[in-house]
Amino acid sequence: MLQLHVALPGRAYPILIGEGLLSDASTLSQYLNAQDILLVSNTTVAPLYAQRVQQALHGRRVLDLRLPDGEQHKTLDNVSRVLDVLVANRFGRDCLVVALGGGVIGDLTGFSAACYQRGVPFAQLPTTLLAQVDSSVGGKTGVNHPGGKNLIGAFHQPSVVVADTATLRTLNPRELRAGLAEVIKYALVFDTVFMDWIEAHLDELLALQPEALAHAIYRSCQLKAEVVLRDEREQGERALLNLGHTFGHAIETATGYTQWLHGEAVATGMLIAADMSVRMGLLPAADFQRIQQLLQRAGLDRAAPRIGAQQAMHYMSVDKKVKAGRIRLVLQEAIGRARFTADYPADALAATLASHFD
Repeated sequence: MLQLHVALPGRAYPILIGEGLLSDASTLSQYLNAQDILLVSNTTVAPLYAQRVQQALHGRRVLDLRLPDGEQHKTLDNVSRVLDVLVANRFGRDCLVVALGGGVIGDLTGFSAACYQRGVPFAQLPTTLLAQVDSSVGGKTGVNHPGGKNLIGAFHQPSVVVADTATLRTLNPRELRAGLAEVIKYALVFDTVFMDWIEAHLDELLALQPEALAHAIYRSCQLKAEVVLRDEREQGERALLNLGHTFGHAIETATGYTQWLHGEAVATGMLIAADMSVRMGLLPAADFQRIQQLLQRAGLDRAAPRIGAQQAMHYMSVDKKVKAGRIRLVLQEAIGRARFTADYPADALAATLASHFD
Protein backbone atom coordinates (compact mmCIF):
# COMPACT_ATOMS: atom_id res chain seq x y z
CA MET A 1 0.00 0.00 0.00
CA LEU A 2 1.25 3.47 -0.92
CA GLN A 3 0.31 6.36 1.33
CA LEU A 4 0.29 10.13 0.92
CA HIS A 5 -0.50 12.75 3.54
CA VAL A 6 -2.39 15.95 2.70
CA ALA A 7 -1.13 18.17 5.51
CA LEU A 8 -3.77 20.91 5.55
CA PRO A 9 -3.75 22.58 9.00
CA GLY A 10 -6.66 21.21 10.99
CA ARG A 11 -7.95 19.22 8.01
CA ALA A 12 -5.11 16.81 7.27
CA TYR A 13 -5.95 13.41 5.83
CA PRO A 14 -4.27 10.35 4.30
CA ILE A 15 -4.58 9.02 0.76
CA LEU A 16 -4.23 5.23 0.67
CA ILE A 17 -3.47 3.57 -2.68
CA GLY A 18 -3.29 -0.17 -3.19
CA GLU A 19 -4.69 -3.39 -4.58
CA GLY A 20 -7.64 -4.86 -2.68
CA LEU A 21 -8.09 -2.12 -0.07
CA LEU A 22 -11.89 -2.42 -0.14
CA SER A 23 -11.45 -6.04 0.94
CA ASP A 24 -9.10 -5.06 3.79
CA ALA A 25 -11.47 -4.97 6.74
CA SER A 26 -8.84 -3.80 9.20
CA THR A 27 -7.88 -0.79 7.08
CA LEU A 28 -11.47 0.25 6.39
CA SER A 29 -12.47 -0.23 10.01
CA GLN A 30 -9.53 1.90 11.15
CA TYR A 31 -10.14 4.85 8.85
CA LEU A 32 -13.96 4.78 8.67
CA ASN A 33 -14.25 5.02 12.43
CA ALA A 34 -17.66 6.57 13.12
CA GLN A 35 -20.49 4.64 14.71
CA ASP A 36 -23.17 6.00 12.36
CA ILE A 37 -22.26 5.77 8.68
CA LEU A 38 -24.19 6.57 5.51
CA LEU A 39 -22.73 4.75 2.52
CA VAL A 40 -23.67 6.58 -0.68
CA SER A 41 -23.13 4.81 -3.97
CA ASN A 42 -24.90 4.24 -7.27
CA THR A 43 -26.78 1.40 -8.91
CA THR A 44 -23.70 0.30 -10.88
CA VAL A 45 -21.02 0.35 -8.16
CA ALA A 46 -23.03 -0.68 -5.08
CA PRO A 47 -23.74 -4.25 -6.26
CA LEU A 48 -20.00 -4.75 -6.75
CA TYR A 49 -18.55 -3.29 -3.56
CA ALA A 50 -21.13 -2.10 -1.03
CA GLN A 51 -21.43 -5.44 0.76
CA ARG A 52 -17.71 -5.81 1.40
CA VAL A 53 -17.56 -2.28 2.83
CA GLN A 54 -20.52 -3.04 5.08
CA GLN A 55 -18.91 -6.29 6.23
CA ALA A 56 -15.72 -4.43 7.14
CA LEU A 57 -17.82 -2.10 9.29
CA HIS A 58 -19.66 -4.87 11.15
CA GLY A 59 -21.11 -3.64 14.42
CA ARG A 60 -21.68 -0.06 13.24
CA ARG A 61 -24.95 1.43 12.04
CA VAL A 62 -24.38 1.52 8.28
CA LEU A 63 -27.14 2.70 5.96
CA ASP A 64 -26.86 2.08 2.21
CA LEU A 65 -28.18 4.69 -0.24
CA ARG A 66 -27.99 3.94 -3.97
CA LEU A 67 -28.45 6.77 -6.46
CA PRO A 68 -28.86 6.55 -10.25
CA ASP A 69 -25.64 6.31 -12.25
CA GLY A 70 -24.49 9.10 -14.56
CA GLU A 71 -23.35 12.73 -14.71
CA GLN A 72 -26.91 13.84 -15.46
CA HIS A 73 -27.84 12.75 -11.91
CA LYS A 74 -25.32 15.07 -10.20
CA THR A 75 -28.12 17.36 -9.09
CA LEU A 76 -29.61 19.14 -6.10
CA ASP A 77 -32.50 16.68 -6.18
CA ASN A 78 -30.11 13.85 -5.35
CA VAL A 79 -28.38 15.95 -2.69
CA SER A 80 -31.83 16.27 -1.13
CA ARG A 81 -32.15 12.48 -1.15
CA VAL A 82 -28.91 12.16 0.82
CA LEU A 83 -29.96 14.85 3.28
CA ASP A 84 -33.40 13.29 3.73
CA VAL A 85 -31.82 9.98 4.79
CA LEU A 86 -29.48 11.73 7.25
CA VAL A 87 -32.35 13.69 8.79
CA ALA A 88 -34.82 10.79 8.89
CA ASN A 89 -32.30 8.59 10.69
CA ARG A 90 -31.20 11.29 13.14
CA PHE A 91 -27.55 11.28 12.19
CA GLY A 92 -25.52 13.66 14.34
CA ARG A 93 -22.39 15.67 13.70
CA ASP A 94 -20.29 12.67 14.72
CA CYS A 95 -21.55 10.61 11.79
CA LEU A 96 -19.54 9.77 8.67
CA VAL A 97 -20.81 10.03 5.09
CA VAL A 98 -18.94 7.71 2.74
CA ALA A 99 -18.78 8.13 -1.03
CA LEU A 100 -18.34 4.83 -2.87
CA GLY A 101 -18.06 5.39 -6.61
CA GLY A 102 -16.69 7.71 -9.23
CA GLY A 103 -16.47 11.47 -9.47
CA VAL A 104 -20.22 12.08 -9.58
CA ILE A 105 -20.84 10.20 -6.35
CA GLY A 106 -17.79 11.75 -4.70
CA ASP A 107 -18.72 15.32 -5.61
CA LEU A 108 -22.40 14.93 -4.71
CA THR A 109 -21.75 13.09 -1.45
CA GLY A 110 -19.08 15.55 -0.37
CA PHE A 111 -21.41 18.48 -1.03
CA SER A 112 -24.19 16.77 0.95
CA ALA A 113 -21.79 16.28 3.87
CA ALA A 114 -20.71 19.93 3.65
CA CYS A 115 -24.34 21.05 3.90
CA TYR A 116 -25.63 18.70 6.60
CA GLN A 117 -25.53 20.39 10.01
CA ARG A 118 -23.08 22.89 8.46
CA GLY A 119 -20.57 20.17 7.78
CA VAL A 120 -20.02 16.57 8.86
CA PRO A 121 -17.07 14.29 8.06
CA PHE A 122 -17.00 12.33 4.82
CA ALA A 123 -14.69 9.75 3.28
CA GLN A 124 -13.88 9.01 -0.34
CA LEU A 125 -13.73 5.44 -1.68
CA PRO A 126 -13.15 6.22 -5.38
CA THR A 127 -13.73 3.37 -7.84
CA THR A 128 -12.82 5.02 -11.17
CA LEU A 129 -9.41 6.14 -12.38
CA LEU A 130 -10.63 9.72 -12.80
CA ALA A 131 -11.86 9.83 -9.22
CA GLN A 132 -8.73 8.17 -7.83
CA VAL A 133 -6.32 10.58 -9.51
CA ASP A 134 -8.32 13.79 -9.31
CA SER A 135 -11.83 14.38 -8.01
CA SER A 136 -11.50 12.52 -4.69
CA VAL A 137 -8.54 14.66 -3.61
CA GLY A 138 -8.62 18.34 -2.70
CA GLY A 139 -12.06 18.97 -1.23
CA LYS A 140 -13.90 20.42 -4.23
CA THR A 141 -17.48 19.18 -4.01
CA GLY A 142 -20.63 20.16 -5.85
CA VAL A 143 -23.37 19.48 -8.34
CA ASN A 144 -24.30 20.64 -11.81
CA HIS A 145 -26.92 23.13 -12.91
CA PRO A 146 -28.60 23.16 -16.33
CA GLY A 147 -26.79 26.43 -16.91
CA GLY A 148 -23.32 25.12 -16.16
CA LYS A 149 -21.06 22.46 -14.72
CA ASN A 150 -20.35 22.41 -10.96
CA LEU A 151 -21.91 25.83 -10.39
CA ILE A 152 -23.24 24.81 -6.97
CA GLY A 153 -20.74 23.49 -4.44
CA ALA A 154 -18.41 23.94 -1.50
CA PHE A 155 -14.87 23.21 -0.39
CA HIS A 156 -15.06 20.32 2.07
CA GLN A 157 -12.02 18.11 2.62
CA PRO A 158 -12.45 14.36 3.11
CA SER A 159 -11.22 12.60 6.23
CA VAL A 160 -9.57 9.86 4.16
CA VAL A 161 -9.25 8.73 0.54
CA VAL A 162 -9.00 4.98 -0.04
CA ALA A 163 -8.13 4.18 -3.67
CA ASP A 164 -8.42 0.46 -4.36
CA THR A 165 -6.76 -0.13 -7.74
CA ALA A 166 -8.52 -3.51 -8.04
CA THR A 167 -11.80 -1.66 -8.71
CA LEU A 168 -10.39 -0.41 -12.01
CA ARG A 169 -10.74 -3.90 -13.47
CA THR A 170 -14.50 -3.44 -13.51
CA LEU A 171 -14.27 -0.24 -15.57
CA ASN A 172 -15.16 -0.39 -19.21
CA PRO A 173 -12.35 0.79 -21.54
CA ARG A 174 -14.05 4.11 -22.19
CA GLU A 175 -14.14 4.99 -18.47
CA LEU A 176 -10.49 3.99 -18.07
CA ARG A 177 -9.40 6.18 -20.96
CA ALA A 178 -11.43 9.08 -19.59
CA GLY A 179 -9.51 8.79 -16.33
CA LEU A 180 -6.20 8.85 -18.20
CA ALA A 181 -7.10 12.34 -19.42
CA GLU A 182 -6.66 13.68 -15.88
CA VAL A 183 -3.37 11.79 -15.46
CA ILE A 184 -2.07 13.40 -18.66
CA LYS A 185 -3.29 16.78 -17.42
CA TYR A 186 -0.96 16.68 -14.41
CA ALA A 187 2.01 15.99 -16.67
CA LEU A 188 1.10 18.78 -19.08
CA VAL A 189 0.75 21.33 -16.30
CA PHE A 190 3.54 20.39 -13.90
CA ASP A 191 5.90 17.58 -14.80
CA THR A 192 7.85 16.84 -17.99
CA VAL A 193 9.38 13.73 -16.41
CA PHE A 194 5.89 12.38 -15.68
CA MET A 195 4.96 13.10 -19.31
CA ASP A 196 7.92 11.01 -20.46
CA TRP A 197 6.84 8.22 -18.10
CA ILE A 198 3.22 8.23 -19.34
CA GLU A 199 4.36 8.03 -22.95
CA ALA A 200 6.63 5.09 -22.10
CA HIS A 201 4.05 3.22 -19.99
CA LEU A 202 0.74 4.06 -21.68
CA ASP A 203 0.24 0.53 -22.98
CA GLU A 204 0.74 -0.84 -19.45
CA LEU A 205 -1.81 1.62 -18.08
CA LEU A 206 -4.36 0.65 -20.72
CA ALA A 207 -3.70 -3.00 -19.88
CA LEU A 208 -4.38 -2.28 -16.16
CA GLN A 209 -0.89 -3.33 -15.08
CA PRO A 210 -1.02 -2.87 -11.26
CA GLU A 211 2.41 -1.29 -10.73
CA ALA A 212 1.92 1.20 -13.55
CA LEU A 213 -1.54 2.15 -12.28
CA ALA A 214 -0.29 2.59 -8.72
CA HIS A 215 2.52 4.88 -9.86
CA ALA A 216 0.22 6.98 -12.08
CA ILE A 217 -2.30 7.39 -9.26
CA TYR A 218 0.37 8.14 -6.66
CA ARG A 219 2.16 10.77 -8.77
CA SER A 220 -1.11 12.42 -9.81
CA CYS A 221 -2.32 12.61 -6.21
CA GLN A 222 1.09 13.84 -5.07
CA LEU A 223 1.07 16.69 -7.59
CA LYS A 224 -2.50 17.65 -6.70
CA ALA A 225 -1.87 17.47 -2.94
CA GLU A 226 1.13 19.79 -3.28
CA VAL A 227 -0.98 22.36 -5.13
CA VAL A 228 -3.89 22.08 -2.68
CA LEU A 229 -1.51 22.75 0.21
CA ARG A 230 -0.37 25.97 -1.45
CA ASP A 231 -3.78 27.09 -2.72
CA GLU A 232 -6.66 25.18 -1.15
CA ARG A 233 -9.46 27.46 -2.37
CA GLU A 234 -8.24 28.03 -5.91
CA GLN A 235 -7.24 31.65 -5.55
CA GLY A 236 -4.15 31.21 -7.70
CA GLU A 237 -2.02 28.23 -8.66
CA ARG A 238 -4.71 25.58 -8.17
CA ALA A 239 -6.60 27.04 -11.10
CA LEU A 240 -3.94 25.48 -13.35
CA LEU A 241 -5.58 22.13 -12.62
CA ASN A 242 -8.46 23.34 -14.79
CA LEU A 243 -6.47 22.83 -17.99
CA GLY A 244 -9.02 21.77 -20.61
CA HIS A 245 -11.93 22.18 -18.22
CA THR A 246 -13.43 25.46 -19.42
CA PHE A 247 -13.70 24.18 -22.99
CA GLY A 248 -14.64 20.74 -21.66
CA HIS A 249 -17.39 22.02 -19.39
CA ALA A 250 -18.92 23.84 -22.38
CA ILE A 251 -19.02 20.51 -24.23
CA GLU A 252 -20.63 18.71 -21.29
CA THR A 253 -23.21 21.43 -20.66
CA ALA A 254 -24.14 21.76 -24.33
CA THR A 255 -24.72 18.01 -24.62
CA GLY A 256 -26.75 17.72 -21.42
CA TYR A 257 -24.14 15.74 -19.43
CA THR A 258 -25.24 12.57 -21.22
CA GLN A 259 -23.08 12.11 -24.32
CA TRP A 260 -19.56 12.78 -23.07
CA LEU A 261 -17.69 11.45 -20.05
CA HIS A 262 -16.00 14.19 -18.06
CA GLY A 263 -12.51 12.96 -18.90
CA GLU A 264 -13.34 12.79 -22.60
CA ALA A 265 -14.49 16.41 -22.55
CA VAL A 266 -11.37 17.46 -20.61
CA ALA A 267 -9.12 15.70 -23.13
CA THR A 268 -10.76 17.51 -26.04
CA GLY A 269 -10.59 20.73 -24.02
CA MET A 270 -6.85 20.24 -23.44
CA LEU A 271 -6.29 19.85 -27.16
CA ILE A 272 -8.34 22.98 -27.87
CA ALA A 273 -6.33 24.90 -25.24
CA ALA A 274 -3.09 23.66 -26.81
CA ASP A 275 -4.31 24.75 -30.24
CA MET A 276 -5.11 28.23 -28.93
CA SER A 277 -1.70 28.35 -27.25
CA VAL A 278 -0.02 27.62 -30.60
CA ARG A 279 -2.11 30.33 -32.29
CA MET A 280 -0.86 32.81 -29.68
CA GLY A 281 2.76 31.80 -30.11
CA LEU A 282 2.98 30.42 -26.57
CA LEU A 283 3.38 26.72 -27.39
CA PRO A 284 5.72 25.26 -30.01
CA ALA A 285 3.93 23.32 -32.72
CA ALA A 286 6.07 20.28 -31.91
CA ASP A 287 4.69 20.23 -28.37
CA PHE A 288 1.14 20.45 -29.73
CA GLN A 289 1.81 17.45 -31.97
CA ARG A 290 3.23 15.52 -29.00
CA ILE A 291 0.10 16.24 -26.95
CA GLN A 292 -2.15 15.28 -29.83
CA GLN A 293 -0.28 12.03 -30.46
CA LEU A 294 -0.51 10.99 -26.79
CA LEU A 295 -4.24 11.70 -26.67
CA GLN A 296 -4.69 9.72 -29.88
CA ARG A 297 -2.77 6.75 -28.44
CA ALA A 298 -4.97 6.92 -25.35
CA GLY A 299 -8.13 6.91 -27.47
CA LEU A 300 -8.97 10.46 -26.42
CA ASP A 301 -8.89 12.25 -29.77
CA ARG A 302 -12.65 12.88 -29.99
CA ALA A 303 -13.67 15.97 -31.98
CA ALA A 304 -15.71 18.66 -30.25
CA PRO A 305 -19.45 18.72 -31.04
CA ARG A 306 -20.40 21.20 -33.74
CA ILE A 307 -22.53 23.36 -31.47
CA GLY A 308 -21.25 26.60 -32.99
CA ALA A 309 -18.61 28.99 -31.69
CA GLN A 310 -21.22 31.41 -30.35
CA GLN A 311 -22.95 28.71 -28.29
CA ALA A 312 -19.61 27.45 -26.98
CA MET A 313 -18.73 30.99 -25.91
CA HIS A 314 -22.08 31.26 -24.14
CA TYR A 315 -21.46 28.16 -22.05
CA MET A 316 -17.90 29.24 -21.29
CA SER A 317 -19.16 32.63 -20.12
CA VAL A 318 -21.00 31.06 -17.17
CA ASP A 319 -17.95 29.07 -16.05
CA LYS A 320 -16.83 29.58 -12.44
CA LYS A 321 -13.50 30.98 -13.63
CA VAL A 322 -15.06 34.04 -15.27
CA LYS A 323 -14.00 37.24 -13.51
CA ALA A 324 -15.19 40.76 -14.29
CA GLY A 325 -16.93 39.38 -17.36
CA ARG A 326 -13.68 37.98 -18.75
CA ILE A 327 -13.23 34.26 -19.41
CA ARG A 328 -9.99 33.09 -17.78
CA LEU A 329 -8.26 30.17 -19.44
CA VAL A 330 -5.45 27.77 -18.68
CA LEU A 331 -3.09 27.91 -21.65
CA GLN A 332 -0.02 25.82 -22.39
CA GLU A 333 3.45 27.36 -22.53
CA ALA A 334 5.35 24.08 -22.86
CA ILE A 335 5.05 20.47 -21.79
CA GLY A 336 5.08 20.75 -18.00
CA ARG A 337 4.27 24.47 -17.85
CA ALA A 338 0.95 26.33 -18.10
CA ARG A 339 -0.52 29.72 -17.26
CA PHE A 340 -3.93 30.84 -15.97
CA THR A 341 -4.84 34.09 -17.64
CA ALA A 342 -7.49 36.42 -19.01
CA ASP A 343 -4.80 38.21 -21.04
CA TYR A 344 -5.21 36.81 -24.54
CA PRO A 345 -6.34 38.29 -27.87
CA ALA A 346 -10.08 37.97 -28.38
CA ASP A 347 -9.52 37.01 -31.98
CA ALA A 348 -7.34 34.05 -30.93
CA LEU A 349 -10.18 32.66 -28.82
CA ALA A 350 -12.73 33.34 -31.56
CA ALA A 351 -10.60 31.60 -34.20
CA THR A 352 -10.01 28.63 -31.91
CA LEU A 353 -13.71 28.21 -31.13
CA ALA A 354 -14.63 28.54 -34.81
CA SER A 355 -12.08 25.88 -35.73
CA HIS A 356 -13.39 23.33 -33.23
CA PHE A 357 -17.09 24.09 -32.74
CA ASP A 358 -18.35 25.50 -36.07
